[in-house]
Amino acid sequence: MASLSVGVACVLLVLCMVVPSLAAVYTVGDTSGWTTGIDYSTWTQGKTFKVGDTLVFKYPTFHTVDEVSSSDYSTCTVGNAIRSDNSGSTTVTLKPAGTHYFICGVVGHCGNGMKLAVKVESSSSTTATTTTTNPDFSYSSSNRSSFAAYFITCVALIVILVINVSLWQEF
Repeated sequence: MASLSVGVACVLLVLCMVVPSLAAVYTVGDTSGWTTGIDYSTWTQGKTFKVGDTLVFKYPTFHTVDEVSSSDYSTCTVGNAIRSDNSGSTTVTLKPAGTHYFICGVVGHCGNGMKLAVKVESSSSTTATTTTTNPDFSYSSSNRSSFAAYFITCVALIVILVINVSLWQEF
């Protein structure tokens, strides 16, 4: 009976360590995606973005996802993107902490609402300062980090279960 208690405690310990470390994945605009006519400031309300979280932009390829400076965001200035993608499916891992600004680089689209400001907090409990440039910013067309975290969690739970069953059989 003691081994069962140890096994349950191990499972709970692993869950407490792994689950909070999993980064969140947000689909920008939810089912509407990245398009004109959406109020993305409303979409961000109630969400807490942390370093390591992922934004997924889904859109037709005549749009773009451009990371821009605060001033270019405010004025909807196109052509000065820090980073840009037009693949139709852009995955952005949020790093470092600070505010990240995105617009559509097609003239007129930003003015029609295709702009997003995301305040990213550090992984610790303190709030980070605003950053208008982001050298660690990366675009990719797939999100492997969430799958890897999920896979590692499953493997750890299976190992703990196997150990627990073998200990249980000894009694």
